[in-house]
Amino acid sequence: MLLKRRVPRIDADPATPTKGFEHLDQRAVAVLRWLNTNRVEYVLVGAVARAARGKPEAGGPVAIVAAPYRRNLERLARALRAMYARLRVDGAEEGQPETWPVKVSAEKLARGQRWMLRCGGYDLDIEGRPDAAPGYQELLYEANRIEIANAVSAEVASPEDIERYDYIRRTGTAPEIRISRQARVEHDN
Repeated sequence: MLLKRRVPRIDADPATPTKGFEHLDQRAVAVLRWLNTNRVEYVLVGAVARAARGKPEAGGPVAIVAAPYRRNLERLARALRAMYARLRVDGAEEGQPETWPVKVSAEKLARGQRWMLRCGGYDLDIEGRPDAAPGYQELLYEANRIEIANAVSAEVASPEDIERYDYIRRTGTAPEIRISRQARVEHDN
């Protein structure tokens, strides 16, 4: 049986981290390596991006903004199906399942909603397109390519964009900047 068309799965073998990135969780590095092996184009945002930018205390799932091109979303959906991705339910009560089965497709990914997924023992968040949040192209423009481990590199969003996506994740809305001017009133003495 030919295995040429088999979709690569997450490789649990530890990668040799690049100097300065030893603090990154090996499971997060495995997810990034898997995304790269499946030729998924993305920009890294969230806790792992924050850790890659020098905040070793940051922890959480790998969060990405995928390139919205059809072929890229098909590669991502195919990789997720190969790993039997399930929706992650954060804060599930005792006796309730922590994950729900889901059928991921390129069409569903293109809708722009947020996907919190679990692929075996690995967590992956695919960020949607919230209002007033930068899309893939804007993130890519400000991102830096960082070599995280041997043969594992990622486009990591700028610190400002990472903070913006964290704010959206916490509040559900994009941050607003309000500038108000007050008229200066001079009093006669």
